[in-house]
Parts: sequence; C-alpha cells; structure tokens
Amino acid sequence: MIDTRSQIASHFPTVPLIEGATPIRRLSRLESLCGADRQNIAIYVKRDDLGEIGGGGNKLRKLELLLGKALADGADTVITIGGIQSNHARLTAAACARHGLACELMLADMVPRHDVAYRNNGNVMLDDLFGAKVHRLAPNVDALAAAQDRAVALREQGRRAMVVPSGGSSPLGALGYVRCALEVIEQEAILGTTFERVVVPNGSSGTQAGLVAGFHLAGRGAQTVNAYSVLADRDVTHARTVQLAGETLALLGHSASALSADDVVIDGAHRGEAYGIPTQGMLDAVRLLARSEGLLLDPVYSGKAFAGLLADIRAGAVPAGTSVLYVMTGGTPGLFAYREAFAG
Repeated sequence: MIDTRSQIASHFPTVPLIEGATPIRRLSRLESLCGADRQNIAIYVKRDDLGEIGGGGNKLRKLELLLGKALADGADTVITIGGIQSNHARLTAAACARHGLACELMLADMVPRHDVAYRNNGNVMLDDLFGAKVHRLAPNVDALAAAQDRAVALREQGRRAMVVPSGGSSPLGALGYVRCALEVIEQEAILGTTFERVVVPNGSSGTQAGLVAGFHLAGRGAQTVNAYSVLADRDVTHARTVQLAGETLALLGHSASALSADDVVIDGAHRGEAYGIPTQGMLDAVRLLARSEGLLLDPVYSGKAFAGLLADIRAGAVPAGTSVLYVMTGGTPGLFAYREAFAG
C-alpha cells in the first residue's frame, strides 16, 4: 500500500482539495429500519460527500490529480463536460477558482426535465457563483468535441487550455480512487473491521475503476467493489469500467491483464428509465436515509445506488454477517434541482 501511494505521490503532481481521510461511520438506525440488523449486516458510510470546497463530493479526489497535471503543464484554463446538473462540472469550477485557473463548462442537455428548478437551480446555479463560463449545448451536440474545439480556439488566442473528460474519469483521474481504496484499508485497521462489500454508484466509471484497481494492488479481491450503474446500461458501463481499471493499473506500471471482466461487479437494475430520471426506489432511499440518519443522498447517483443496496439486503442478496461500506459520493446540490420530483 505504501509503495503504491508513494509511487502516485512521486510520479503524478497533485493539488490539495481534500483535508485528510474522509470519515467512516456506522448507520445503526438505518440498519434497524431496513432489516439489516436481523441479518447481522453492518452498514457503514464513507463520507466522500464532504469536502472543504465546492459543496464536496467524490470528484475532488480525481481533480486533485487532474488539476495537478493542468498546473504542471502550465495550463491557464480547464474545460470539462457534463450534464446541466453535473456534480463534476460544479466541483471543477470550484477547484479551478481555488487554484486560479479559468474554467469553462460544456453542459449537455442529457435529461428531459424542463422545470425551472432543474434548469436554473442546484449545481448550475453554483457553476455561475464559482465563476465558470457555462456553455449550454443543444440536444445531440457532442460535448467532448465541443470542448476540444473550444480548447483549439483558446490556444489560437495564446491561451493554454486542458480538456478534462466527463466525471474526470480518465486513468489519471481514477488514481484518486486508487488512493481512496488504500485509505479505506487503513481505516479498516482502525475500526477493527473488514468490509466484504464496498458499494458505489457508477456513472462515468472512474470511481469504481479506481477502487477496483486499488483493492487489486493491495491484494484484496477486486470483486469487493460492487456498483450500480446510473448513466448507461449495465453492459456498456461494465465494458467501460473493465477498460478503465486496466488502463489505471497500466498507468502504475502493472499488467492490465491481471484483471478479468468478472472482477468488475455492476448491477444495472436500478438505473430506471434513463440517466437522471427519478425512480420510486431512489425517492424512497433518499427519504429513508435522511429521516433515519440525517444524511442527504443525491437523486442521480448515490440515491439510485443506495436504493439498489437496500433492495439487495431486503431480497437476501447480501450474505448474512456482511460488513458493507457505502461510499457516499456527494451531489447534494442536485436535490434542489429535483424539487418537483420530491414534492410529488
């Protein structure tokens, strides 16, 4: 573990966006309300929704490396992409503000919601507060191509622009979750427990890919990490995650072939109709965690994944006696964009 962490620290420049390890705590009241206690299933949460800047969230781990590279390469502008309510776009804008970089956001119209709250509240309101230049793209426009074209235009003006992919989910960005896996293992030793199952949502795949690579390098079964897809369907998400986990290992000088497709565990049953479209399971899961533990899940990523975890516990798909760690990835500002869904 120490060698991997030292290798990342010595070979990849970073910027500080997270102060220390994010805390882990047990959700005892939730366990009793969802029936986990009757199966001796312990549910813990890792608070990756916390963070010093931008409202917090898992993208900060990726941005520590991505902005580290941007600054090391002499960039003055970072351009990234996402949906209108992108958590990654919000945190990129905040991180750029902290480190003196201009930020431009190519926001795609990915979700068929047209109410005022969705179009103007939540993350998109914060993008503006953080000083980002927001480009709202028409439906069916290729956001990554638009970002690359914009970078070319800025370079022709003498600027130095770097394009960051959706979710920060490149092999470099995924190293942030390699480091997170090692952090979890250290926290297990302090807590005196071992998490047989680590649960995450999977959108652009970087969080799960990094965790899979990190647990693999630490000698833990990569199947420890279980994800619920929320963006694309299960097969597309699975293929992308296998590829990205392998590329992340290769970036650290390890063989990508050491992982098999079976090492990446993804459930696609809780995505619902499409990305960003509320499901009843998500609404119920968000309300249950809020009313049992005072914690807020977001409606697009963590709410759907937590709904999947609760469904699996109730169906007996999580073995009795399992210790589960749910990685809470943030996105709380998105709740304000889904006011109408929760009012229904």
